[in-house]
Amino acid sequence: MPSKAIITVKDLVKSYGDFEAVKGISFEVYEGEIFGLLGPNGAGKSTTLEIIETLRNKTSGTVIVDGVNLEEAPEEIKKMIGVQLQTSGFYPNLNLTELIHLFVGLYQSEVDPLELLKKVNLEDKAKAKYKELSGGQKQRFSIATTLINKPKIIFLDEPTTGLDPQARRNLWDLIKEIRNNATTVIITTHYMDEAEILCDRVAIVDSGKIIAINTPSSLIDELVATGFEKEKVVKNANLEDVFIQLTGKEWREE
Repeated sequence: MPSKAIITVKDLVKSYGDFEAVKGISFEVYEGEIFGLLGPNGAGKSTTLEIIETLRNKTSGTVIVDGVNLEEAPEEIKKMIGVQLQTSGFYPNLNLTELIHLFVGLYQSEVDPLELLKKVNLEDKAKAKYKELSGGQKQRFSIATTLINKPKIIFLDEPTTGLDPQARRNLWDLIKEIRNNATTVIITTHYMDEAEILCDRVAIVDSGKIIAINTPSSLIDELVATGFEKEKVVKNANLEDVFIQLTGKEWREE
């Protein structure tokens, strides 16, 4: 039995003049799951998420977040979600502790900066300026900031893009830990192995419509049932597994 729906999207449409970026999308996200929104560039997935995040206005349709109607109380929705900022969202000359205090003031929350940084293995960088961080450290800090207001739901947009294998694997562990602490996670990614490992369910979006939604395992089984076969025999490990096994899984910074 699935948990209750914490997000319900029904018949969502977003138009720009004559162009429909989102064409009547409907789906639910269950409480406590990692839900993946997958699709090629321009498919409409980012527009859909930005509407749920209250960052973009919808043309029509209904969005309910934890019982709150987006149309009636967007400010209430903002209080219960965390949204991953891109690197341009941070002041480069402030250190991490200062940045956390800044966000704490904006959210009117109470957070111990060192405890928060410890969750993402950055406690030793508490006094480092944001601009001094490596790519992996910046991604981890970005995820940390989504947790400041103790949200029920966090949105992560391509969180592991450009990271080395160790950083990717450790961010996967971090995302699972966040979910295990009773936070629902919605993620977009172009890495299909990432979606397969992390997500409880995925929705595949193309040309503004959802063309499939299920668990990764069920979607794969449905494809195999059609008679689909890979040309190359799938092995029990891949080259990234070999790399991690040989070099270790500890955090490393480029």
